[in-house]
Amino acid sequence: MLDDIYRDAENRMKKAVEAFRKELAKIRTGRATPALLEGIKVNYYGNLIPINQIATIMAPEPRLLRVKPFDQGAISEIDKAIKSSGLGLNPRVEKGVINIPIPPLSEERRKELIKLLHKLTEDARVSIRNIRRDAIEMIREMEKNKEISEDERRVAEKKIQDLTDKYIEKINEIMEAKEKEIMED
Repeated sequence: MLDDIYRDAENRMKKAVEAFRKELAKIRTGRATPALLEGIKVNYYGNLIPINQIATIMAPEPRLLRVKPFDQGAISEIDKAIKSSGLGLNPRVEKGVINIPIPPLSEERRKELIKLLHKLTEDARVSIRNIRRDAIEMIREMEKNKEISEDERRVAEKKIQDLTDKYIEKINEIMEAKEKEIMED
């Protein structure tokens, strides 16, 4: 029974770290990355479709993204969706592809991104702590129902805390790498 709690807590923590990683991929740094466009949805024949389902997104150079639509008729809608995405990107349509130069970040924009990064990091830490709280509540409930002893509860709580520390450390490492990426030119 305790093994199920550990397994469930660890799986949920892994998912929280993965969700955090995906969220950070959307933060624009000075470097071109296809993940930057992941959240953009394009009005494609009346349906909102994720851009990566109707086009190939490549980063042929460090400061350039290239979007090649599968259907050339979708170019104007993709262009419109990128412009209205709020990412501050200025796409150029050239010979059936959309080139998106990634401008370097201003110092002010870097500071805004760092603030956003710290907020997202704290949110991720809170979600890990909530998973810890849920697991510990289940363990204490087992002790209350006489399914485990007090010593077993202490050992189980320690194990859950160790898991929490491990995943919070992963979140911190991801955050530090992203912060470094934002600050470099």
